[in-house]
Amino acid sequence: MKSLTQLTLASALIASLSGTAFAAPETFVIDSTHTMPRFSYSHFGYSTQLSRFDKTTGTIVLDKEAKTGSVDVTIDMKSVDTGYPLFNGHIQGADFFDTENYPTATFKSTKVNFDGDKPSTVEGNLTIKGVTKPVTLKLSSFQMMPHPMLKKDAIGANASTTVKRTDFNAGKYAPYVGDDVTIDIAVEAINQ
Repeated sequence: MKSLTQLTLASALIASLSGTAFAAPETFVIDSTHTMPRFSYSHFGYSTQLSRFDKTTGTIVLDKEAKTGSVDVTIDMKSVDTGYPLFNGHIQGADFFDTENYPTATFKSTKVNFDGDKPSTVEGNLTIKGVTKPVTLKLSSFQMMPHPMLKKDAIGANASTTVKRTDFNAGKYAPYVGDDVTIDIAVEAINQ
């Protein structure tokens, strides 16, 4: 009886340790219907203009136990939505996004930082118009739980950073039209 009890305890201990030791990173695919990168800037000091991109793809890898992760996002720059079709075409021109030569922008993380059990910032490289600059995305929210409709684990976050558009060769009319551009990203991704 004593041997059986010891064997049961040893098995339980091994099972609990192996779950922790062998926890694997989970890969989440971005849900493009619930992911919206937005950008805002000062328009001659009159107002803050807000626009968005309608097509975003990518993956997020998260290892909760190791507190590590990675983010790889591609934004279709031709999907820009300023709320005005004529301006959508204008902002895609060579002076701004130059989507004919640079149809996508990318963000590739170099490090995910955690505060407790949740990611708090994501450091990485943002590439726009072929120019790559380091940025840090600050997360104002993060949620991981089973998706109530899809019955799969899902994650969601809101992140933001500020860049200078002149750094990406998109600085026409600066400084009158603000050089500082705030990028806000609402992202949701589903476990695969």
